[in-house]
Amino acid sequence: MAPTPADQTASRTSRRRFLAAGLTGGAVLALGGLLSACGSSGNSTGSAKASSGATTGASPDQKSVKQGGDDYATVLDQMKSFGTDAAPGVYPRTIKHALGETVIPARPVRVVVLDTGELDNVVSLGIQPVGIVYTDGSKTLPSYLKDKAGSPANVGTISSLNLEAIAALKPDLILGSQLRAQDQYASLSKIAPTVFSVRPGYPWKENFVLNASPFGLQAEAEAQLAAYRSAAAAIGASVTQKPTISPLRFMPGKTRLYAELSFIGTILADIPLPQPKIEQVKELAVEISPEQIDKADADWVFYGVYGTPSATNQDAVLGGPLWKTLGAVKSGQARPVSDETWFLGLGVMAANVVLSDLKGFVAPAG
Repeated sequence: MAPTPADQTASRTSRRRFLAAGLTGGAVLALGGLLSACGSSGNSTGSAKASSGATTGASPDQKSVKQGGDDYATVLDQMKSFGTDAAPGVYPRTIKHALGETVIPARPVRVVVLDTGELDNVVSLGIQPVGIVYTDGSKTLPSYLKDKAGSPANVGTISSLNLEAIAALKPDLILGSQLRAQDQYASLSKIAPTVFSVRPGYPWKENFVLNASPFGLQAEAEAQLAAYRSAAAAIGASVTQKPTISPLRFMPGKTRLYAELSFIGTILADIPLPQPKIEQVKELAVEISPEQIDKADADWVFYGVYGTPSATNQDAVLGGPLWKTLGAVKSGQARPVSDETWFLGLGVMAANVVLSDLKGFVAPAG
């Protein structure tokens, strides 16, 4: 299924080399007079320059998403100051976030979300968004959310926002991230109050609390995270011999082993279950070639596929001779998993699904 800011904020952040997403920016539909009609919301500071015409969502100096560096080390510290000190039910409230501060005049009821994590987060809080974006790998609602998310309108993809469609929905809140949509922040802020996290992915717990703050539901988010942590610890306590776990993902043009600074990496750490040494790095993922698939070996290999399997090398790898030499394959412990939860979910509901999957595999008697 995740950094980048604006004006004074943008000048600072451009000097930070935020990580580029696996899906970086794309073309955006121009709004023309529509955005002018929307006017400035007047509720955000630190806005990026407004985009006109087709623009990309990420800055050209962003690093490859699989790279680490100082930004990884500072994101969680940066997020400690995010959110609001307004009491539940008190409006207007000011939310401090990755691009400055945004005033929320009243409790939002028409919410647009710009990534899978924000979708998971609002649905977890009992909120059905009016608009969502899709990943380039799937143009449907994640199956694990279908019975709770309602029928939101399609407002583009993560890498190509349809600003005109967003404005037509008349939202009163937009949730996204710096990494995905820095260059659209100013335009989005003219449509509705906009709150951005630094990035999707490994700060998913902090993102959940931030996304809850415009609604005054931080306590609910914290309670759900506490329940998740308890469930993760219970799995860890039930597994006396800790098996190594290798999350493998087939993508168009690349094959990845997900590492410590990924959504699935944080879940494994919370249990805890160890990963092979190659994955014990402060990175999102380690990319390998089909000829290096033996590097994926562990006690358990869980593999997902992004988008259409035929667009990846999954079939060639799984049908190849090297795959059959893996210990996990020989022992029947190489299993397919849902990409939409293990790799794209980026929220507590997806995390709980992953915990359930892991429990069924590594602690079936627990």
